[in-house]
Amino acid sequence: MTGSNRLLAIGLLGLALLGGLYAVRYVYYTKPRTVTQFAEIIGKDKIENGDLIFQTSLSGQSRAIQLATHSEYSHCGLIYKTGNDYFVFEAVQPVKRTPLAKWIARGQGGHFVIKRLKNADKVLTTGTLKRMKQVGDSFDGKSYDIYFDWSDDKMYCSELIWKIYQRCTGLEIGKLEKLRDFDLTDDAVRKKMHDRYGDNIPLDELVISPARMFNSDLLITVKSN
Repeated sequence: MTGSNRLLAIGLLGLALLGGLYAVRYVYYTKPRTVTQFAEIIGKDKIENGDLIFQTSLSGQSRAIQLATHSEYSHCGLIYKTGNDYFVFEAVQPVKRTPLAKWIARGQGGHFVIKRLKNADKVLTTGTLKRMKQVGDSFDGKSYDIYFDWSDDKMYCSELIWKIYQRCTGLEIGKLEKLRDFDLTDDAVRKKMHDRYGDNIPLDELVISPARMFNSDLLITVKSN
Protein backbone atom coordinates (compact mmCIF):
# COMPACT_ATOMS: atom_id res chain seq x y z
CA MET A 1 0.00 0.00 0.00
CA THR A 2 1.42 3.37 -0.98
CA GLY A 3 1.84 6.17 1.52
CA SER A 4 -1.09 8.13 0.09
CA ASN A 5 -3.37 5.08 0.16
CA ARG A 6 -2.35 4.35 3.74
CA LEU A 7 -3.22 7.89 4.79
CA LEU A 8 -6.55 7.62 2.98
CA ALA A 9 -7.34 4.34 4.74
CA ILE A 10 -6.46 5.81 8.15
CA GLY A 11 -8.64 8.84 7.44
CA LEU A 12 -11.61 6.69 6.44
CA LEU A 13 -11.17 4.55 9.54
CA GLY A 14 -11.13 7.66 11.72
CA LEU A 15 -14.31 8.95 10.12
CA ALA A 16 -15.98 5.60 10.65
CA LEU A 17 -15.03 5.59 14.33
CA LEU A 18 -16.28 9.15 14.79
CA GLY A 19 -19.51 8.23 13.05
CA GLY A 20 -19.96 5.26 15.34
CA LEU A 21 -19.35 7.35 18.44
CA TYR A 22 -21.80 9.97 17.23
CA ALA A 23 -24.42 7.31 16.57
CA VAL A 24 -24.02 5.92 20.08
CA ARG A 25 -24.23 9.40 21.58
CA TYR A 26 -27.30 10.21 19.48
CA VAL A 27 -29.13 7.08 20.55
CA TYR A 28 -28.21 7.50 24.21
CA TYR A 29 -29.10 11.14 24.57
CA THR A 30 -31.90 11.76 22.06
CA LYS A 31 -33.75 8.52 21.39
CA PRO A 32 -36.88 8.22 23.55
CA ARG A 33 -36.36 5.67 26.29
CA THR A 34 -38.78 3.55 28.23
CA VAL A 35 -39.15 3.52 32.00
CA THR A 36 -37.40 0.15 32.03
CA GLN A 37 -34.41 1.60 30.16
CA PHE A 38 -34.22 4.47 32.63
CA ALA A 39 -34.23 1.99 35.50
CA GLU A 40 -31.16 0.36 33.94
CA ILE A 41 -29.41 3.70 33.34
CA ILE A 42 -30.01 5.24 36.79
CA GLY A 43 -27.94 2.86 38.88
CA LYS A 44 -28.69 2.84 42.59
CA ASP A 45 -25.19 2.74 44.05
CA LYS A 46 -25.12 6.46 44.97
CA ILE A 47 -28.76 7.01 45.91
CA GLU A 48 -29.87 7.22 49.52
CA ASN A 49 -33.01 7.95 51.52
CA GLY A 50 -33.57 11.69 51.81
CA ASP A 51 -31.74 12.66 48.62
CA LEU A 52 -33.25 15.51 46.61
CA ILE A 53 -33.77 15.12 42.88
CA PHE A 54 -34.25 17.88 40.29
CA GLN A 55 -35.41 17.94 36.68
CA THR A 56 -36.91 20.18 34.00
CA SER A 57 -40.62 19.54 34.00
CA LEU A 58 -42.69 19.38 30.82
CA SER A 59 -45.67 20.99 32.55
CA GLY A 60 -47.40 24.06 31.19
CA GLN A 61 -45.86 26.32 33.83
CA SER A 62 -42.30 25.01 33.59
CA ARG A 63 -41.02 27.63 31.16
CA ALA A 64 -42.39 30.48 33.28
CA ILE A 65 -40.70 29.03 36.38
CA GLN A 66 -37.40 28.74 34.53
CA LEU A 67 -37.58 32.33 33.31
CA ALA A 68 -38.64 33.74 36.67
CA THR A 69 -35.89 31.92 38.59
CA HIS A 70 -33.16 31.94 35.91
CA SER A 71 -32.73 28.18 36.26
CA GLU A 72 -33.28 25.18 34.01
CA TYR A 73 -34.74 23.22 36.94
CA SER A 74 -38.47 23.60 37.50
CA HIS A 75 -39.43 20.49 39.47
CA CYS A 76 -37.99 18.55 42.40
CA GLY A 77 -38.81 15.77 44.81
CA LEU A 78 -37.55 13.72 47.75
CA ILE A 79 -36.18 10.20 47.29
CA TYR A 80 -37.22 7.34 49.55
CA LYS A 81 -36.34 3.66 49.39
CA THR A 82 -39.00 1.06 50.13
CA GLY A 83 -37.63 -2.46 50.10
CA ASN A 84 -35.46 -2.61 46.98
CA ASP A 85 -37.43 0.07 45.16
CA TYR A 86 -36.86 3.83 45.00
CA PHE A 87 -39.63 6.42 44.88
CA VAL A 88 -39.82 10.19 44.54
CA PHE A 89 -42.17 11.92 46.96
CA GLU A 90 -43.44 14.90 44.98
CA ALA A 91 -46.12 17.55 44.83
CA VAL A 92 -48.03 17.09 41.59
CA GLN A 93 -51.76 16.50 41.42
CA PRO A 94 -52.00 15.12 44.03
CA VAL A 95 -48.97 14.86 46.34
CA LYS A 96 -47.79 11.27 45.94
CA ARG A 97 -44.92 8.82 45.62
CA THR A 98 -43.77 8.06 42.07
CA PRO A 99 -41.36 5.25 41.07
CA LEU A 100 -37.94 6.83 40.49
CA ALA A 101 -37.47 5.58 36.91
CA LYS A 102 -40.96 6.77 35.95
CA TRP A 103 -40.28 10.17 37.53
CA ILE A 104 -37.05 10.60 35.57
CA ALA A 105 -38.60 9.45 32.29
CA ARG A 106 -41.29 12.12 32.70
CA GLY A 107 -38.79 15.01 32.68
CA GLN A 108 -37.23 16.82 29.74
CA GLY A 109 -34.72 14.56 28.01
CA GLY A 110 -34.64 12.26 31.02
CA HIS A 111 -32.09 14.62 32.59
CA PHE A 112 -31.85 14.70 36.39
CA VAL A 113 -29.55 15.83 39.19
CA ILE A 114 -29.51 14.20 42.63
CA LYS A 115 -28.25 16.21 45.60
CA ARG A 116 -27.63 15.40 49.26
CA LEU A 117 -26.92 17.18 52.52
CA LYS A 118 -23.18 17.60 53.00
CA ASN A 119 -23.45 16.02 56.46
CA ALA A 120 -26.28 13.62 55.65
CA ASP A 121 -24.57 10.75 57.48
CA LYS A 122 -24.88 12.71 60.74
CA VAL A 123 -28.23 14.44 60.18
CA LEU A 124 -30.33 11.85 58.37
CA THR A 125 -30.37 9.22 61.07
CA THR A 126 -32.88 6.37 61.06
CA GLY A 127 -35.05 8.33 63.50
CA THR A 128 -34.91 11.52 61.43
CA LEU A 129 -35.80 9.69 58.21
CA LYS A 130 -38.73 8.10 60.00
CA ARG A 131 -39.97 11.53 61.11
CA MET A 132 -39.53 12.86 57.56
CA LYS A 133 -41.75 10.11 56.22
CA GLN A 134 -44.33 10.79 58.93
CA VAL A 135 -44.42 14.50 58.11
CA GLY A 136 -44.59 13.62 54.43
CA ASP A 137 -47.54 11.32 55.10
CA SER A 138 -49.43 14.31 56.53
CA PHE A 139 -49.15 15.96 53.10
CA ASP A 140 -49.80 12.83 51.05
CA GLY A 141 -52.85 13.19 48.82
CA LYS A 142 -53.07 16.97 49.14
CA SER A 143 -53.85 18.94 45.99
CA TYR A 144 -51.16 20.74 44.02
CA ASP A 145 -50.97 24.46 44.82
CA ILE A 146 -51.03 26.42 41.55
CA TYR A 147 -51.09 29.70 43.51
CA PHE A 148 -47.89 29.01 45.51
CA ASP A 149 -49.54 29.83 48.82
CA TRP A 150 -47.39 29.22 51.91
CA SER A 151 -50.10 27.47 53.93
CA ASP A 152 -50.21 23.67 54.37
CA ASP A 153 -53.61 23.35 52.70
CA LYS A 154 -52.06 22.60 49.32
CA MET A 155 -48.48 21.97 48.22
CA TYR A 156 -46.13 22.75 45.35
CA CYS A 157 -42.97 20.75 44.74
CA SER A 158 -40.21 22.75 46.42
CA GLU A 159 -42.49 23.81 49.27
CA LEU A 160 -43.19 20.15 50.09
CA ILE A 161 -39.59 19.05 50.52
CA TRP A 162 -38.44 22.36 52.05
CA LYS A 163 -41.03 22.01 54.83
CA ILE A 164 -40.24 18.35 55.44
CA TYR A 165 -36.54 19.12 55.88
CA GLN A 166 -37.10 22.23 57.98
CA ARG A 167 -39.58 20.60 60.34
CA CYS A 168 -37.57 17.41 60.82
CA THR A 169 -33.96 18.65 60.78
CA GLY A 170 -34.27 22.39 61.47
CA LEU A 171 -32.36 23.06 58.23
CA GLU A 172 -33.59 25.50 55.61
CA ILE A 173 -32.50 24.21 52.22
CA GLY A 174 -32.64 27.38 50.18
CA LYS A 175 -33.55 30.90 51.21
CA LEU A 176 -37.22 31.83 51.31
CA GLU A 177 -38.12 34.68 48.98
CA LYS A 178 -41.15 36.75 48.17
CA LEU A 179 -42.86 36.47 44.85
CA ARG A 180 -41.72 40.01 44.03
CA ASP A 181 -38.08 38.85 44.25
CA PHE A 182 -38.42 36.76 41.09
CA ASP A 183 -37.87 38.07 37.58
CA LEU A 184 -41.44 38.78 36.49
CA THR A 185 -40.56 40.83 33.40
CA ASP A 186 -40.75 38.21 30.65
CA ASP A 187 -44.02 38.12 28.71
CA ALA A 188 -44.45 34.38 29.32
CA VAL A 189 -44.11 34.94 33.07
CA ARG A 190 -46.45 37.91 33.08
CA LYS A 191 -49.09 35.97 31.15
CA LYS A 192 -48.90 33.01 33.52
CA MET A 193 -49.15 35.33 36.52
CA HIS A 194 -52.16 37.10 35.06
CA ASP A 195 -53.83 33.77 34.26
CA ARG A 196 -53.39 32.70 37.90
CA TYR A 197 -54.00 35.91 39.82
CA GLY A 198 -55.57 38.43 37.47
CA ASP A 199 -54.65 41.92 38.70
CA ASN A 200 -54.16 40.84 42.32
CA ILE A 201 -50.71 39.26 42.30
CA PRO A 202 -49.62 38.43 45.90
CA LEU A 203 -46.14 39.88 45.54
CA ASP A 204 -45.38 39.55 49.26
CA GLU A 205 -46.21 35.83 49.46
CA LEU A 206 -43.35 33.69 50.78
CA VAL A 207 -42.01 31.29 48.16
CA ILE A 208 -39.26 28.68 47.89
CA SER A 209 -38.20 27.83 44.34
CA PRO A 210 -36.51 24.68 42.99
CA ALA A 211 -33.64 26.96 41.92
CA ARG A 212 -33.00 28.20 45.46
CA MET A 213 -32.95 24.65 46.78
CA PHE A 214 -30.74 23.44 43.93
CA ASN A 215 -28.17 26.14 44.67
CA SER A 216 -28.19 25.72 48.45
CA ASP A 217 -24.75 25.60 50.07
CA LEU A 218 -26.03 22.78 52.29
CA LEU A 219 -26.16 20.36 49.36
CA ILE A 220 -23.66 18.48 47.23
CA THR A 221 -24.30 16.79 43.89
CA VAL A 222 -24.01 13.00 44.09
CA LYS A 223 -25.41 11.94 40.73
CA SER A 224 -26.27 13.58 37.41
CA ASN A 225 -26.75 12.54 33.82
